[in-house]
Amino acid sequence: MLMGTGLGRTRSVGLRGVLGFVVDVEAHVTPGLPGFAISGLGDSAVKQSSDRIKAAAALIEKMPVSQRRVTVNLSPAGERKVGTGFDLGIFVAVAAALELVRVGVVRDVVHIGEVGLDGTVRPVPGVLPLVRAAALAGVRHVVVPVANAGEARLVSGVAVHPVADVVELVRRYDALGRGRPVEEVPVPPVVPPEPPPVRDLSEVVGQADAKLALEIAAAGGHHLLLAGPPGAGKTMLAERLPGLLPALDEAASMEVTAIHSVLGALGDGEEVRLISRPPFVAPHHGASQAAVIGGGTGRIRPGAITQAHRGVLFLDETPEFDKAVLQSLRTPLERGSVSIARAQETVTFPARFQLVLAANPCPCGNGWGKGLDCTCTPMMRRSYFGKLSGPLLDRVDLQVHVQPPGLSMAGAAAGESTAAVAARVAGARRAQGERWREVLETCRGVNADVPGSVLRGRPWRLPGSATASLDRSLESGALSLRGYDRTLRCAWTIADVMGLQRPGREEVDLALSLRHRAGMAA
Repeated sequence: MLMGTGLGRTRSVGLRGVLGFVVDVEAHVTPGLPGFAISGLGDSAVKQSSDRIKAAAALIEKMPVSQRRVTVNLSPAGERKVGTGFDLGIFVAVAAALELVRVGVVRDVVHIGEVGLDGTVRPVPGVLPLVRAAALAGVRHVVVPVANAGEARLVSGVAVHPVADVVELVRRYDALGRGRPVEEVPVPPVVPPEPPPVRDLSEVVGQADAKLALEIAAAGGHHLLLAGPPGAGKTMLAERLPGLLPALDEAASMEVTAIHSVLGALGDGEEVRLISRPPFVAPHHGASQAAVIGGGTGRIRPGAITQAHRGVLFLDETPEFDKAVLQSLRTPLERGSVSIARAQETVTFPARFQLVLAANPCPCGNGWGKGLDCTCTPMMRRSYFGKLSGPLLDRVDLQVHVQPPGLSMAGAAAGESTAAVAARVAGARRAQGERWREVLETCRGVNADVPGSVLRGRPWRLPGSATASLDRSLESGALSLRGYDRTLRCAWTIADVMGLQRPGREEVDLALSLRHRAGMAA
């Protein structure tokens, strides 16, 4: 005998960028010409869900989906739904419509997961922001695939119930509806991989100016350009910047982990942890604009700048990148976010990162010193550095030249360790946090985020005797107003590193010189 027909309801969560939104899943089952229709502005993966669910439903004796007319609606119907994570919610709503499970048991439960043809519930990317959105919406129970359970349990205030297959899930809901106790599906423990070791700054021989610029960049959150010949240590210096940065606080850890969850970069199993160290992202110079900025056809995915949120984005061989890619960095550097517009939707991704650029002196790399071995023509050099436009360089606070290695460096003693420099960076960050607590309520509390109007106004304006050289550069046109403000921010950071209350003339002049030492300032 066939089951009764009716309306079943449950909930799921959709993803818009790296933020989730709760979706009400409604299923209506009636006699008539067999069919399975899904409405609610779903992509092709959502529309193909009907085939997966019909195959999985065949495993349950009293779930004759293929013999009924099934209509599913994903509300809000005007919001685009992407991915296979709605499969489990649709399956449970159909089961509720067929009275296999009681509607009151599943109505307020969020279901996330892909349903396989054999009834298994498979993991999906982005579970952390999905469960977080459900918790913020007041949901207290979430059902997720076993492989995503550890990631989902990073969110507090919500009970996570792992599920392995739909047959077992229907049995558990039937038992709950009858008031019987049920046992949770065990999650196999997974040993997380060892985090990569922090690369020590003492391994970089010499390069006093570059190390100073690296410390200032870490202390104040400033962008950095390293220019110099091949083998001088530009990449080594950039790779050691994350080790100088303070660990992420709880809110930043949740943001960064959610981004990596959307990208599918978190591990599976029980032992998934929040990312506590600033990420380091170094895309290849052949990366497309969609790969660096974000985008893609169909589903809009975050790019490298979002993956580097709250961390470091390193562009090695910067002039080899496509010019359009480099120019598209300008807006994210100012706003801390990037908006990608399509005909049907606009998605905004967070992108507050520290930019580190590395460049050779010329395409062949031999154009340093007397440049006797350089084979580049003046036109080649002009085209090479033409990709580093003035507006882009104007947004880079520190621009230094990395000296070529020499015999004196080979025999030099090891410099300061990462731990020693990181301690000074932490002290400078604390000083900035206390200074700007009342001024900046929605930023990281570092000098790089302070508006120029604040630094140029009372009570933070420096005396004319301290900013004389900086004022002359502005008047002569050698420095833009943006560059003026960025130099002031660097001067405050230098004072914080040195333990001073506020910068003087020496700190301002040092900040100005560090902005021009690469020889490519705008």
